Amino acid sequence: MSKTIAILLARLIFGAVFVMATSFKFMDMQATASYIAAAGFPFPLFLAWIAAFFELGLALALLTGAFFSEAALLAGIYVIFLAFAFHGPSHWSGNQAEFGFFIDHFTFLAGLLFAAVHGPGEKLVVKPRSPVMAR
Repeated sequence: MSKTIAILLARLIFGAVFVMATSFKFMDMQATASYIAAAGFPFPLFLAWIAAFFELGLALALLTGAFFSEAALLAGIYVIFLAFAFHGPSHWSGNQAEFGFFIDHFTFLAGLLFAAVHGPGEKLVVKPRSPVMAR
């Protein structure tokens, strides 16, 4: 029972992180676009919308368990991309807190990789067929 509770709490935490990120984007898409532009990416408003819908998809997959392992792997890749793009070494000299933000992404990656390997558990899971992470 405690294993099931821990897995469900982990899924809830993963999902909540992406729900919050998504909601911040939808609440102020222009601010997200400005942040993306400040990092030097082209087409910032387009990328902000793509990020918002991508994060929404990740949240749904992590919360429901549908395509869970695939979503956790994609989320891990995304999180490390965000670490380097927005908090990487070029940001450290201007603000040492950026190094902490950078490292936090790797902690999140570790959890996502663990989740990808071990799956969503057996309770409260939508189970579509996926050949990628067959068990």
